[in-house]
Amino acid sequence: MKITVIGAGNVGATTAQRLAEKEYGDIVLVDIVEGLPQGKGLDLMEAGPIYNYNCKIVGTNSYEETDNSDLVVITSGLPRKPGMSRDDLVKVNADIVKSVVGQVVEKSPDAILIVVSNPLDVMTYVTYKVSKFPRERVIGMAGVLDTSRMRNFIAMELNVSVENVHTFVLGGHGDTMVPLARYTTVAGIPVTELIPEDRLDAIVKRTRDGGAEIVSLLKTGSAFYAPAASIVEMIDSIVKDKKKILPCTVLCNGEYGFYDIFIGLPVKLGKRGLEQIIEIKLNKEESEALKKSADAVKKLCQGISF
Repeated sequence: MKITVIGAGNVGATTAQRLAEKEYGDIVLVDIVEGLPQGKGLDLMEAGPIYNYNCKIVGTNSYEETDNSDLVVITSGLPRKPGMSRDDLVKVNADIVKSVVGQVVEKSPDAILIVVSNPLDVMTYVTYKVSKFPRERVIGMAGVLDTSRMRNFIAMELNVSVENVHTFVLGGHGDTMVPLARYTTVAGIPVTELIPEDRLDAIVKRTRDGGAEIVSLLKTGSAFYAPAASIVEMIDSIVKDKKKILPCTVLCNGEYGFYDIFIGLPVKLGKRGLEQIIEIKLNKEESEALKKSADAVKKLCQGISF
């Protein structure tokens, strides 16, 4: 495999590190800052003899080295600063993503694109429109991260292993995301039987504010360890054709009653990318929350011109 990571900041560089350690294939790290991807790429290569990975890692400021990539991860864009919402980034990051996608598609017309840039749902929509790729090959990373955060908070609350906690978060990657407590279990036990409603509501709120909480703590950046791990989990299912069901941002063609909108849903990921959108039964409250989330994403997308 050949995997390109666009953006050599914290998310991109950490993603490249995790990919190298798993030896999925050769890696190209791209960034506009001269020397940054080259330096980080070389640094990662020099860690290979210690961690026993043999993949080639190339840092570059151009897209020439990205040709014929199988997977392309797009992390480009400005990060959030304290007080900023993901939505504040729409216009500036849309222009960045448009430029990036145009160059990626020219060099790798058969690649699967994984979008990480914020606001995630809108940038995945922008990527889809610019690339003109089928929906199976344009996927946004959001739900895997949000779900991981919720699993972690539940495990912390109950003092149990995170491996016992299973849940997923749907909807847009922002304040309107839809954590589904009703579908959450701990070692098969419904979480509603283990955590009081008020504490569960607090966990849901902390999940929604998970990114902002880290931004406020770091003050000069945003989360990158968990986002990178989330990207790699998606790539793992694609590269190994595991067909794992993961919450990802995908284009709806009638699923859940939505059309022509990217939103987080449970999907099956395999070697072709998106292989199936899993439709689960939602109650009235959950359906209304998902529709509210979709409406918020659609509103942001309407302000972008192509």
